[in-house]
Amino acid sequence: MSAFEQALELTRALVRFDTTNPPGNERPCAEFLAQLLADAGYRVTLHELAPGRASLVAYLGNGRGRPLCFTGHLDTVPLGSAPWSFDPFAGEIHDGRLYGRGSSDMKAGIAAFISAALQESRLIAEGPGVVLVLTASEETGCQGAAALVRDGVDQHNAGAIVVGEMTANYPLIGHKGALWLKLVARGKSAHGSMPERGDNALYKAARALGKIEHYRVPATPHPVLGTTSISAGTLHGGSSINVVPDLAQLCVDIRSLPGMSHADTCATLLAALRPDISEVDAVLDLPAVFTDLDDPWIAAVYRITEEETGVRPEPRGASYFTDACALQQAHPGVPIVILGPGTPAMAHQTDEYCEVARIDEAVRLYRRLIADWSIRGA
Repeated sequence: MSAFEQALELTRALVRFDTTNPPGNERPCAEFLAQLLADAGYRVTLHELAPGRASLVAYLGNGRGRPLCFTGHLDTVPLGSAPWSFDPFAGEIHDGRLYGRGSSDMKAGIAAFISAALQESRLIAEGPGVVLVLTASEETGCQGAAALVRDGVDQHNAGAIVVGEMTANYPLIGHKGALWLKLVARGKSAHGSMPERGDNALYKAARALGKIEHYRVPATPHPVLGTTSISAGTLHGGSSINVVPDLAQLCVDIRSLPGMSHADTCATLLAALRPDISEVDAVLDLPAVFTDLDDPWIAAVYRITEEETGVRPEPRGASYFTDACALQQAHPGVPIVILGPGTPAMAHQTDEYCEVARIDEAVRLYRRLIADWSIRGA
């Protein structure tokens, strides 16, 4: 079986695991991959995030030098309410497209780099090696990757990270951070017929919401990642029509840039919204990811990508966050590239698919990256 055929069948096998998050249930999928990699000589560690949920770290190498890390997440988003034209858990192939939930985001990427790692296992075993980090619960905030870092699960001091997320095989060198905040407005309850005796928390939240619509998160624009953003996502308050609410909660999504202090961002926003907002609590706090353009490994990734795809890469970043947010804490300062076969426009869509040709292309890219890394570490 060729590397491409192996990757294609592995993608279909992974799609057949229902890892919809919530609840996730990634353990059966992780155990399947653990056995596959252990049979190929990889040293495998399963890490439990919660009952039925597990991440996986697999390593192969000579123990000298720093391995190349490939990472991807096993969970997927829910199907949504719209009907699918194809079984979302079958991995059906039609007209050059492999359909299924998670096909692009991001089981095709995982299958492609595992296939590449299996095909190059002899080369990997004789060199600095490869470490594969497959995570649970990325879709809801990178909890699986964060738990690996928090619990000190050995990732073998990787020297560079390839995130196999959906980029249509275009190398991206970073993405914004994500700071999700819960803003709390407090008041005083009263009977709805006597509102003057209360202090309506919803009105406070509404005033804050009006300010947020025109608020600009202070930061100098980044030459590649652009500007910050803020978006209000939810507003909750009140218990009954005839009760003046004493509590309202407004949640916002801030996308940050490299070097920004999230603590300062929170403090500045709170100052702008006082006295209506009295508390700001972080729901999700993920830093930005970015690799300098002059990094020699990034130059090699660009060269290999251009040779395989015929497209000359220009510095670009992803619009979404990835597990690299958390994993970079265990590998400070290492270069990171986001590179995978998935179709970005298919993320979280009904009838999600991945182009079969992109899977073939990704396997070739990953094999060349492994070979290049092996030479560098020789």
